[in-house]
This record gives sequence, C-alpha cells and structure tokens, in this order.
Amino acid sequence: MGMTRQALQFGQRRLARKMIRAVPFLGAVVALATVGRAMRRKGMFGGAVDTTLDFIPYVGAVKNTLEVVRGRDFVPDRRARGESDALPLSRRR
Repeated sequence: MGMTRQALQFGQRRLARKMIRAVPFLGAVVALATVGRAMRRKGMFGGAVDTTLDFIPYVGAVKNTLEVVRGRDFVPDRRARGESDALPLSRRR
C-alpha cells in the first residue's frame, strides 16, 4: 500500500469519526433554525413540542423516521378557518 493511499484512508477515518460525533448536534441546529416556522404552522404549543422532540439527539431522528413511515406528522398542523377534512372536488375519485 502506497504512502498516499495510507494517508487518504487515515484522513477518511478521521473525518468519519468527527462526523459521527457531530451528527446528533447538527439535528439540534436544524431544529432551532425551524422553530419559528413550526410554531406558525402548528400553533405555539404544538410547534414547541414538535421542535423539542426534534432537538433531542436520536429522539428527533426516530420521530422523523416514524413520520416518514406513517406518512403524516405526530403533531398535526392547526387548521385554517373554514378548512375541512373533505377532499376538494378536483381531488375526489
């Protein structure tokens, strides 16, 4: 194995270790950046709960994974006035 290849592998392993340590905290940064939008969409309490769950390392990842599998949020968006559960006429089959 050449010296260049060895140095490249060392750098890749070192970068991978640093990223593994940083990943839980990157989720917290994203959660803080989106707190205002979540509170506007879900209301003050719902937005705070949603953002708090997203902020906690690993819990946020599990919550988001389960939301993707389920196809909807655990904390639903608040409804606008006059909005109902019925599908619009253009979307009915």
